[in-house]
Amino acid sequence: MNKLKVSLLLFLLLAAFLLDVALGSVHIPVKEVVRVLFTPHSDNATWTYIIEKIRLPKALTAIIVGCGLSVSGLQMQTLFRNPLADPSVLGITAGASLGVALVMLSAGSITTIYTIQALGISGSWLIILAASLGAALVMVLIVSLSSSLKDNVVVLIVGVMIGNITLSVISIWQYFSAPELIKDYLIWTFGSLGGVTGNQLLILAVVVLAGLLLSFLSSKLLDALLLGDNYARSMGLTVKRARLLIIGSTSILAGGITAFCGPIGFIGIAVPHLARAIFQTSSHRILIPACCLIGTLLMLCCDIIAQLPGSQTVLPINVITALIGSPVVIWIIAGPNKLRGF
Repeated sequence: MNKLKVSLLLFLLLAAFLLDVALGSVHIPVKEVVRVLFTPHSDNATWTYIIEKIRLPKALTAIIVGCGLSVSGLQMQTLFRNPLADPSVLGITAGASLGVALVMLSAGSITTIYTIQALGISGSWLIILAASLGAALVMVLIVSLSSSLKDNVVVLIVGVMIGNITLSVISIWQYFSAPELIKDYLIWTFGSLGGVTGNQLLILAVVVLAGLLLSFLSSKLLDALLLGDNYARSMGLTVKRARLLIIGSTSILAGGITAFCGPIGFIGIAVPHLARAIFQTSSHRILIPACCLIGTLLMLCCDIIAQLPGSQTVLPINVITALIGSPVVIWIIAGPNKLRGF
């Protein structure tokens, strides 16, 4: 049965990928998309340029983002045993945003110029490092506080409050920043899949792949933690070490994606529950690949909707993910049997 479900998801994923590349302000037939992707030459140079330089990188970014956010959300829900936990709700995305603000709102300062020129750090690496460190800082703070809090709902509230404090610091910083820097940062906060191309796409892919590899290697740890810290200790697991590994992989995933695509919400909450409902399992060896498939499919669908085919307008990706993810969160809360296992 699972093989049939995986085959269906792969078919839908391929269809969504081709549609995402084909649809937009300039409609390109799917046959032409396939021809450009799988043959070295095409009769229409304009279509080839649009596909290779604009739409293909955007679709690949959607795949990377869908995998990273859904798996990071799965890890957070397991770590806190809370069905509504994800990097954005727990303030990790806000921490990554603070790291990006540190770079973007101080652009042009003596410190930043010296760092880039003297140390040879490219802008991409500088942003991703700052975002990952910001996400890790908030995550470590939340885990430290959670050790003294027994109620997962309280932990969730604490995470939301830490996120609000972090966003308040960013707002104060914006108030004293130059208008042109504020504009660039605000555009970044809307979320976008279309700004990642070339070397940046390669960097993002490597970072998310590293985070996914850590997540898959920690699947047994996640299975043990899902049953509680005491059970994990009885199995010989060092809980603190396991938490640090999960913190590291989640920070890499959330920090890297937030750095390049902006804060994107609801994917991390919704996809893990969809994966559990479809595959009827709590094994992370199955859930992690399942989240990658479903998260990728969902992000591609969101990107298709955001493009408003036939229009010159492209909606912020955050708007679409909220429209699709919010009903899933309501379904999670309203359905009493959907929270089973936490």
